[in-house]
Amino acid sequence: MAARDKYHEQVKNALVNDGWRVTDDPFAVEYADAHLEADLGAEKLFAAEKGSRKIVVEIKIFGGLSFFNDLHTAIGQYCNYRALLRKTKHAEREVWLAITATTYSVHFQRLSTQAIVDDMGVKLLVFDQETEGITAWIP
Repeated sequence: MAARDKYHEQVKNALVNDGWRVTDDPFAVEYADAHLEADLGAEKLFAAEKGSRKIVVEIKIFGGLSFFNDLHTAIGQYCNYRALLRKTKHAEREVWLAITATTYSVHFQRLSTQAIVDDMGVKLLVFDQETEGITAWIP
């Protein structure tokens, strides 16, 4: 099992606090010869729609020496998970990149970061590590 991110439990609790049921911790992404692990899998039931929504969450703290180096790694993982999941029985799962509210306000408001995230179609789950709450879902 890969090492857990610093805010793993806070994101897990934030999902539960938002009405999600964590189904996998970690979530196995397996296709052909690839055996990867995203941080979490979760599901939320919607009675009005008579269905459920399933997601995979990759948590990133962006604590390295270079934000853009961390961003390259995070987006690479995100895109790898999304591409492989589309080829499996889990194709309905949406992939979300979980980041702290501070990281979002400091780094993801930059025009360069927004251009990259928009172009790559990265979905952001913004969380507050102190309150263990989700502050934004940014598709």
